[in-house]
Amino acid sequence: MIIVLKSDVTQNQIDHITEKIKSLGLTPMISKGVEKSIIGVIGEEDILRSQPLEVFPGIEKVIPILAPYKLVSREFKSEDTVIDIKGVCIGGKKVVNIAGPCAVESYEQLKSIAEAIKKAGSVVLRGGAFKPRTSPYSFQGLGEEGLKILRRVGDELNMVIVTEIMDARDLVLIEKYADIIQIGARNMQNFTLLREVGLSKKPVLLKRGISATIKEFLMAAEYILSGGNFQVMLCERGIRTFETETRFTLDINAISVIKQKSHLPVIVDPSHGTGKWNLVAAAARASIAAGADGLMIEVHNSPEDASSDGEQSLVPEKYIELVQTLRSVAKAVGRDL
Repeated sequence: MIIVLKSDVTQNQIDHITEKIKSLGLTPMISKGVEKSIIGVIGEEDILRSQPLEVFPGIEKVIPILAPYKLVSREFKSEDTVIDIKGVCIGGKKVVNIAGPCAVESYEQLKSIAEAIKKAGSVVLRGGAFKPRTSPYSFQGLGEEGLKILRRVGDELNMVIVTEIMDARDLVLIEKYADIIQIGARNMQNFTLLREVGLSKKPVLLKRGISATIKEFLMAAEYILSGGNFQVMLCERGIRTFETETRFTLDINAISVIKQKSHLPVIVDPSHGTGKWNLVAAAARASIAAGADGLMIEVHNSPEDASSDGEQSLVPEKYIELVQTLRSVAKAVGRDL
């Protein structure tokens, strides 16, 4: 349920309304817009049906939210959410490029890649310290040592860093080093983890599960927002279909569908979405044309020697070439890159 407040509502009136909502065992979430502010009510809405909230001073109207996801929906917030991370804004007019290796392997490796992607205009560096692998015998990441390398390179080059969390027990450790916490596709419905990052003050990059519907994807994001963390970015990274020519099927439709249903920024990962380096460029261009707010692309200076996902990684030179072509696409759809 959404409570639309009058333009001249006072803070005392807002406090009175929220106290009433809390007394009913529900949770009020205040969203202040440019013209009007609203209060989203989280909980069992049937409790409110017998409550004449419209008579409260400061309330203009009460609107039920039909979608099962409340805080994520456009009904709750009509304007796009823009997340500011150390001056890097995600969700605005500028398309943000996130790039880096799948896994942090060494300081020298990461520094070399980071310098190349920054030269191309990237301001967000990605890299895995804890790697979720299908086989328990595959490279699992450097752990805290990888986090330290990420933070060191990020500080040296003045770049925002994003890395994946695998276990809720690692949250405090990852918060110490990362600027953005990534929740991977395998953990999209790890509700314990979602609740924990919902209590975090760090922005969250939530990837769509490989077999998740858009509704399930948005409901996963709802878990995070319901915990109080509204700094959430949604990442389309391809879903599993019957097609075998590519690693996954990048759902370009999802970009515009999510944009219609939610105010949260949408990032696209064409590296996982295709699984082949020579398909990444086309998928990246299509993503920007469809309205993506950012791209996450895997870059490695020696893909044949990469510890993971070398087959879908661009070498720095190819990445620099790609970014140049992406600027033309962004300009054509009224965006900057």
